[in-house]
Amino acid sequence: MTDTNAITQAVQNLYNVYPFPPEPLTDGAPPGYNWRWCVPAAHHFALGWVPHAWGELNILDAGCGTGVGTDYLAHLNPTAQVTGIDLSPAALGIAQERVARSGVAHRVTLQQLSLTDVPQLSQQYQYINCVGVLHHLPDPKAGLRALAGVLAPGGLMHIFVYALWGRWEIRRMQKAIACLQPPGDYPAGVAMGRRLFAHLPADNRLVRRERERWALDNIQDATFADMYVHPQEIDYTVQTLFELIADSGLAFLGFSNPRYWRLERLLAPLPELLQTAQGLPQQQQYELMEALDPELSHFELFLGRQPLAHFDGSEATLVQQATPVRSPCLMGWPGRSLLDYDYQAVDLTPVEQELLARCEGDLRVNEVLAQVPSATLEQVQDLQKRQLIWLKR
Repeated sequence: MTDTNAITQAVQNLYNVYPFPPEPLTDGAPPGYNWRWCVPAAHHFALGWVPHAWGELNILDAGCGTGVGTDYLAHLNPTAQVTGIDLSPAALGIAQERVARSGVAHRVTLQQLSLTDVPQLSQQYQYINCVGVLHHLPDPKAGLRALAGVLAPGGLMHIFVYALWGRWEIRRMQKAIACLQPPGDYPAGVAMGRRLFAHLPADNRLVRRERERWALDNIQDATFADMYVHPQEIDYTVQTLFELIADSGLAFLGFSNPRYWRLERLLAPLPELLQTAQGLPQQQQYELMEALDPELSHFELFLGRQPLAHFDGSEATLVQQATPVRSPCLMGWPGRSLLDYDYQAVDLTPVEQELLARCEGDLRVNEVLAQVPSATLEQVQDLQKRQLIWLKR
């Protein structure tokens, strides 16, 4: 029988010794842009539209650690109240200093609390961020059910969990360290792991894999410890991931790294097989890609609580009545060569550039098209599909 309290205490101890993530503290806003932490961007990605007004926006960072994500959530949603919870008082202390130095402490509440105890907050949240946490719980299903219970109707949740097949080397080294070093002494476990990597044969597959895939991430002991000496880890396959989602009662709204999940990425040179794969049920398509790509080390995805209103941008009449707004997640605007919401290069045509320039204020799509006679509704729909503009409804 699982000793839930012992596991929880062991996880707390790890993060008190090695607060995570170990990003340095800086003054001012955090660098860069992660659209998954911008609620309007996530809403448009998951549901195809954004509301004209948000009203009160409460965000929960469930398992906030040292507050890296919490800081972004506060800065990218400047009218929101953000709550961060975590087991580790050491990590929370760093999180408190982080949001104070970045200037958002007045909108952030941090609390030491287990994820399964979120009902104690007596609050519903329009957005929940839970990255790298569920797979470290004694009972991830109970944890996700608890989060689902505080997600507001129509609300969104972003989660990140480990994938089993892309972490086989990690699980083997975890096992080796546990055999050689009694659990609980995390610095000793880190030292043992580093000795093994340093002295195993250079052509050992575990050594090669660490060197090729993980070594740069694992320069810091906190990251090495999180990967190799963690006391609790449950990894997922596509099948067990969807079992986890089904148990929560939430709706699956798509992976938040969609380029990775395009069948063409793997099967474009085999058009007959690509066509066959595209005819499979959606989950089976994901299972096929999981089987073909041994690099899959995690799943990142959006979930939502019903009722949810989807809009795919294909309904011409509704598109024309929507208000298009230029995505704020563009780097390089007003130039023609941009980086999009996912830091991918975009080269705009002159017509696309003019359309983007008009997508501000309260003009509706049909009014924008009237001002850009050379543009078509199909071009607007394409810009929306590519997340370069959002549609307000």
